[in-house]
Amino acid sequence: MKKLIALFLALVLALGLMACASSANTETTTQPAETTAPAEETKTEEAAPAEEATEEAAPAAAGSVYWLNFKPESDETLQKVAAMYTEKTGVPVTVVTAASGTYNETLTAEMDKSKMPTLFVVGNQAAISTWGDYCYDLTGTPIANELTTDAYNLYDEDGKLCSIGYCYECYGIIVNKKLLSEAGYDIADIKNFEALKTAAEDIHARAAELGFDAFTSSSMSSDSSWRFTGHLANLEYYYESVDDPAAWESCPATITGKYMQNYKNLWDLYINNSATNPADLAAGGFDAQAEFAEGKAVFYSQGNWEWSALAEKGMSADDLTMIPYYCGVEGEEKAGLNCGTENCWAVNAEASEEDIQATLDFMYWMVTDADASRMLVDSFGVMPYKQSAESTNPFLKNANEYAAEGNYVMPWVTNFQPNVDAYREALVAAMNQYDADQTDANWELVKTAFVDGWAVQYQAANG
Repeated sequence: MKKLIALFLALVLALGLMACASSANTETTTQPAETTAPAEETKTEEAAPAEEATEEAAPAAAGSVYWLNFKPESDETLQKVAAMYTEKTGVPVTVVTAASGTYNETLTAEMDKSKMPTLFVVGNQAAISTWGDYCYDLTGTPIANELTTDAYNLYDEDGKLCSIGYCYECYGIIVNKKLLSEAGYDIADIKNFEALKTAAEDIHARAAELGFDAFTSSSMSSDSSWRFTGHLANLEYYYESVDDPAAWESCPATITGKYMQNYKNLWDLYINNSATNPADLAAGGFDAQAEFAEGKAVFYSQGNWEWSALAEKGMSADDLTMIPYYCGVEGEEKAGLNCGTENCWAVNAEASEEDIQATLDFMYWMVTDADASRMLVDSFGVMPYKQSAESTNPFLKNANEYAAEGNYVMPWVTNFQPNVDAYREALVAAMNQYDADQTDANWELVKTAFVDGWAVQYQAANG
């Protein structure tokens, strides 16, 4: 199992590689980390792909591919990619996308069927514990030999390569610099929580005058709550992991909740400085993306994958940037973005030999075919493969810039969340109660769901 510190160094390496490849997408220093020089690039020994997996010729495999996808926002792109491959090769490719927040449940159900997924996602070490036996060893396969970094790969305790990262991403707070300037603030001055709080509260107080508010709505419906029960929660886990790296070498059985006040700082700022009444957040139905694209808010908690949608809605890269999750931690002026992935492909070892080969051929094609790679990079972010298209995503450029300046990367420690769907469901329920009535007692319920809920779900997942 990769250690947290090793993963951090690998993340910094990957960001350095991204900076070289870009002109423009599952987890270490709180006290602002020292500048870490990029490590020397390490590449897996290149191996020629199987003869049948050429651009012009159809793969020899007689099987089919069933891909269970966990990213609803990418479904449209993946359906197009699958159709392209089938048209080109004649190999049937079916993409089924799990509803938001139901991936683990859906995967469990599908693995009980006679026609199981041949390609699925095992995005963190906890998932390896559950699904490792179903994972085909990808060591030495053509797609594994296309990787430019091992940073996002996951292994079992015996060293089997269970899943490989197919993209890496970053998230934080997207800022409309143009609106921020109209409100009288310079993005260069927002380097900590106090500066962010000052600007957000002032903008909210003047929303009617300005014609826009500080934050987009923090909808707590299933299609949005993951931004806060996953992404935002990462700041608490990350700073805990910095204090005690050894405890986070694997999924810890318990967490301390030491940084819950920092989590609260940012959450309170979100929900109390938008056009949406906090008591209404539980109902959902709010389109934060549309609010932001239409210029109704300055700040939007999201990831680099939002770029293509925002661009399609007419937003300019020149007017946008992404800043870290400033939350009041000492030394956060040297924070960078949250960078990592839970997008890791696994091939079902229980599938037939024909379907396994068909799936491996399809994977190799996706990362080497120019058109497919372009579509995937535009949808996902950076793909760590030798022949992948270059990313023009401005938010990934922001991640590079923070890293180049010596700011610490915040890896995705959230990937350790045990029984993730159940854990987040309980946290959502507690947060909804707090949002409707922001008392100390109700915040204690959030802390209980956050901290005690972790121990409960760890026990449920590990016995």
